[in-house]
Amino acid sequence: MKIGLYFGTFNPIHVGHLVIANYMAGYTDLDQVWLVVSPQNPLKQKNSLLADYHRLALVRVAIEDNLKLRVSKIEFDLPKPSYTIHTLAHFRERYPDYTFALIMGEDNLRTLYKWKNHEEILKNHAIYVYPRPLTQSELAELTEIGPEKEQLYPDHRKITICDAPVMKVSASFIRKAIADKKDVRYLLTEPVYKYITEMHFYKK
Repeated sequence: MKIGLYFGTFNPIHVGHLVIANYMAGYTDLDQVWLVVSPQNPLKQKNSLLADYHRLALVRVAIEDNLKLRVSKIEFDLPKPSYTIHTLAHFRERYPDYTFALIMGEDNLRTLYKWKNHEEILKNHAIYVYPRPLTQSELAELTEIGPEKEQLYPDHRKITICDAPVMKVSASFIRKAIADKKDVRYLLTEPVYKYITEMHFYKK
């Protein structure tokens, strides 16, 4: 089986994440997409970041009725900070009969050259890229560092640019909206919305 790995903090998982995951599972040659929940970095405490097990539970209830999507907590048990190259090695060791690919936004592809052992990642793993327009701050940063650092690898044989539908919604927007007592029910699946509401998450 060919598995697409979609990494994220998922704080919380929202319909934008699910649209991308479902598109990759249904419109590419990937057999399944596994949503890999990133653990909290103990050196970077964030009050807005839910505990690992809560974010894992949110992803689980969000995708439980979709047989092509799965959730993984593999990074919870790996040394911190988590490097993608190490996580991929653990996936290959644990599931030797599977082939693993990466799913990422254009923004991550632009900075792939900064990743630990990025050449090895490109050599051994396919990468599926979904559109993600640059923010104003990211555009300003690119202007400062120059176009030679804007690495998009347009002709790389391992990279597939996917025309996935992308929603302009972020987890930070949802967290702020909840804190401001705004209605976010249509930005989350019903089970996720119910879980967050019952647990009173993000209200402060």
